[in-house]
Amino acid sequence: MTRLNLILFVVLILSALSLVTSQHKSRKLYFELQQEQEAAKLLDTEWSQLQLEQSTWAMHNRLEQVATDLLHMYVPDTKRIQIVAVDDVPTQQAEKPVVQLTK
Repeated sequence: MTRLNLILFVVLILSALSLVTSQHKSRKLYFELQQEQEAAKLLDTEWSQLQLEQSTWAMHNRLEQVATDLLHMYVPDTKRIQIVAVDDVPTQQAEKPVVQLTK
């Protein structure tokens, strides 16, 4: 009888230790999960801000403003624009733009 009690006591201690160990691992993993979810939220917020910034920088008005202010580009008068058909362009100049400006 004493031997059976001793075996049951050892089994009880081992199961209690395994329970404590599994609970500790579970809490540790849950804490890591919460940290990763928080990091994912921060990255999602940053992604949204970057998309908004990209759409702002790519707006037509912004591009036109940069072209006129920094690059000193302008839209020519309609009288100065001449459209050339592709058939009229020699084969050597086929890579050049189709629209030509006249003076």
